[in-house]
Parts: sequence; C-alpha cells; structure tokens
Amino acid sequence: MYDSSALLIPKPQACDSVQNGYQCQPQISHFWGQYSPYFSVPSEIPADVPLTCSVTFAQILSRHGSRDPTASKTAKYNSTIIKIQNNVANFTGKYAFLDDYEYTLGADQLTDFGRQQMENSGIKYYQRYANLARKSVPFVRSSSEDRVVESAERWIDGFNQTKAGDWWANKNYPSINVVISEAAGSNNTLNHDLCNSFENGPDSTIADAAQKTWVSVFVPAIQKRINTDLPGANLTSTEIIYLMDLCPFNTVASPNGTISPFCSLFTESEWHDYGYYESLNKYYGYGAGNPLGPTQGIGFTNELIARLTKKAVQDHTSTNSTLDSNPTTFPLDRALYADFSHDNDMTAIFFAMGLYNSTAPLSNTTLQTAQQSNGYSAAYTVPFAARAYIEKLQCLGHKEEMVRVIVNDRVIPLQNCGADWLGRCGLGAFVDSMAFARTGGGWGSCAV
Repeated sequence: MYDSSALLIPKPQACDSVQNGYQCQPQISHFWGQYSPYFSVPSEIPADVPLTCSVTFAQILSRHGSRDPTASKTAKYNSTIIKIQNNVANFTGKYAFLDDYEYTLGADQLTDFGRQQMENSGIKYYQRYANLARKSVPFVRSSSEDRVVESAERWIDGFNQTKAGDWWANKNYPSINVVISEAAGSNNTLNHDLCNSFENGPDSTIADAAQKTWVSVFVPAIQKRINTDLPGANLTSTEIIYLMDLCPFNTVASPNGTISPFCSLFTESEWHDYGYYESLNKYYGYGAGNPLGPTQGIGFTNELIARLTKKAVQDHTSTNSTLDSNPTTFPLDRALYADFSHDNDMTAIFFAMGLYNSTAPLSNTTLQTAQQSNGYSAAYTVPFAARAYIEKLQCLGHKEEMVRVIVNDRVIPLQNCGADWLGRCGLGAFVDSMAFARTGGGWGSCAV
C-alpha cells in the first residue's frame, strides 16, 4: 500500500513537526493562549479516518502562522524593555539576559517559523486527504491581511510540494482563488467588521473586564516578585503581562522555535494562569461569553452549509453576495476547500457552529482547565497556525454521509444532532443543528 507520509521530508525543526506541531516544553508552551504555536491537541475520540469510511469532503479553516506582535503592541513591548534597562542597575541569574537584550521584533508579519508552520500544515493536509487531493484541487480563499495571504501561499507551497512527490497524483495544483477585502465596511466572512453594536457597543468591553478581574487575581504575586528581583523596574500589572507576552513572541521569532529566556522568568503555574487569561479574552470577546460574539461567525457557517449540501448560500449577514452567487468565486462542486483567517473570527465561527455548547461560562476568578471546560481554551482552539477540519464521510452501514469536526487534531463531539460515539452526525441532522446560523443568530441587533 502506498504510504503518503513518505511523500515529502520537511525541513527539520527542533521543536516543531508536521504531525505533532510544537512540542518543546509543552507544560508551558501549550498554555500561551492564541500565542501558542499550533500543537496536536489530545483527542478523546480517535481522529483517524475509520476503516469503514472514506472521506468525500474536507474543508480546512486555518489561522495564519506565527507572527510578530501587532504594531501597537510591539511599540509597548519595546517601551517596557527600555524602561527596565534604564531603571535597573544589575541583572543577575535568570534576568541576566536582559542586560544586553535588544528588542528586534517587527510588526504584524509572519516570522520564518510561522512560514514553516504553514508549509507543514499544507503537507499534513495533503497527507491526511491524499485520496482526494491526488485528483482534486482545493478551492482556496484568504482574507486580505498580508500575513493571512502569505499563510495561504505557504500552505499551498507545502500542499503542492507534497503532491509533486506523489506518483499517483495528477499535476493540477491550487493557487489562491479569492482574496476577500478587509477594508472598512467590506462583507467578509473571514474578518469581522460589519456589526456596529458588537464592534463599538457595550459588548465590546466584556472581554477586557473579564481579563481585568483575572489579572487582579494572578498578577500581584508575580508583580511583587519581579519588582523585588529587579529593583527600580516598578513594573505595572499591564507591563507584567507584556513581559509574559515576550516569551511566546520571542520564541516564534526564532527560526526553529527555540524557547526564549523570557519564558523562564515565570513558573509553570503562572503560565497556566496566563493561558487562562487569554482564554477569557477569546471566550468573552468572540465566544459564548459575548452576546454578539458567535453572531460574527454566522456568515462562514452558512457558507460551510452551502458547501456541505452543494446548495446556494442562504445568508444575510457578513457574506459577500456578489462573490457567493458566482460559481467562479464560490463553487459548490469541490471536494476540498481551504480558507485562511484570524483567531478572533475562528473563535466566533466555532461558537456559531455550537462546537463548545457544552462549555460552562468561564469564571473570571477561578482557573478552569481545558479539560474542565470540555476541551475549550484559546491554546486548544486558535493557536498560531490553528486549523479546523470539517469532513464528510461515506461509511459502511450509513446511507447518509456523516459529518465530523476536528480542531487541531481533537475530534469535537457534535452537539444537538444525535452524535454517535465517534462524535459524528448525519449530514441532515448536522445542518438542522446549525439553526443559530441559519436563522441569522442575533444579526438584527448589529445595527442598533
């Protein structure tokens, strides 16, 4: 039998691999929230394709790869380093590296490590779906942010290199088919912007408030220790968070993902607290903790339903009707689809789909592990280079195709559609369970 795993030998990386993602110091690196590099999340349900099934459809929804901080954050991080170096006389022990540390992080763009992540993702997708990918060409869309477009291009590179090495494959290769504008006012299911009440109303502050409360719980002890260790630093609680952010950002700035010295300034327990801090941001910003959070994911969910059922898109929210009504820019006859987006939008989509309906509201005063939250955390769902697979399976003993969803290698047991022990539902029941998206899910409140 042909072994598709032997199709391409990826560039070696010390901490990262095609199949398992980032595995250096997982006790901390898997707790950096959305700043964690993608890692294979443990799954209670086997993620392999069952022997009695064949995949007939595979959609990937991907976040961009690891990047430098945003422009506003990179300025704040740099200022924090300057403040420390200007006010602290001696750096010893684990702080010694700060004496001559130079801030060299850029802004907004992919790092070399992030580029390799996306190539690895394309390799993995091809290997997983080789039976389809040998003869089918993925339809590829990207939101227009530079790092997202480049992520799509790098993913395609990995996919195409792997296909080129497959003797059984045809020689038809994908390229980006559609880039959807992120300009203000643009209808874009891969980038939120249109819901005014969500963007600018009271709900826009819910996540910040939840995080502020949690900061008051876990940061004071850290702040006291570091300000004692670094006399003169006088770091604020916000600057402590910035110092923690510099651990993942410096790590992914290393071509091989070498763990940064910033990471050793904090304990394993403190990193778990930090990961929860980031989970609060996503849950209360774009998830069920925000009344209009999941609403931002309706448009893509309705596009997904159209692709799964091969029927025209039914949506009046964030979809671009010009693009989605044209078979050239929104075909319904493909077996493989790839869309590239951002962490916030993916969070909204996951909650619009009801994937985490079993997750109880996150406490802003007591840490809940991902296990206690039924598999939800920012690191588990939207790390750098995150990917969700939505599959249709034709299985022996089932007249109807089955649907299942896999987020970063973890099978998500589907909700409200009578899922079997493998977390799958029949296509019809799955579509019925998407009632929130199909009925517009609160979009009417957006213009209020």
